[in-house]
Amino acid sequence: MSPRAGLDLTQIVVTAAQLADTEGVEAVTLASLAQKLGVRSPSLYNHINGLPALRSHLVLYGLEQLNDALREASGQRQGEEAVMDIANAYLSFARNHPGLYSLTLRSPSHEHQEHVKLGGELVERLLTALKPYELSQEQGIHAVRGLRSLLHGFASIEAEGGFGMPLEVNESFRFALRRFLAGLAQPNL
Repeated sequence: MSPRAGLDLTQIVVTAAQLADTEGVEAVTLASLAQKLGVRSPSLYNHINGLPALRSHLVLYGLEQLNDALREASGQRQGEEAVMDIANAYLSFARNHPGLYSLTLRSPSHEHQEHVKLGGELVERLLTALKPYELSQEQGIHAVRGLRSLLHGFASIEAEGGFGMPLEVNESFRFALRRFLAGLAQPNL
């Protein structure tokens, strides 16, 4: 059976990503995706090899989108403002693409080399932004993990409605980031 005219892998992945963002990752099934695309589920097999393959494509798409957002926010800039811009882009991505964002969190499996490559690009972008803090390679990885934890913690608490106090949430975000970066600037801590 030949693929439906006009239907391609890109359209399938983009539609699945939209479904993940609006309904949640668990709502992305071949049946729900086929319904959204107006085709029968078996038609999808002309383009993807089942739900695990679709999930792999979604992870790749999510990592590409997140990388693009962070690259656009920071370029190759370094220092506090670059980190703040990266953090804002990261939080914006998590807010606007909750389904895709959740798929970017797991450490990439070495059996998916493109996932590993894109995950490495994210880490390298953060390490580049943190260069003025003069961290060793090991300290840089610790700092990236700490920053990622701060960003994810903030994004996940916000997504669950956990910030109910009458203070501006974005101000809290900037406050926490600046305190984190101030700690990195103190080499003896």
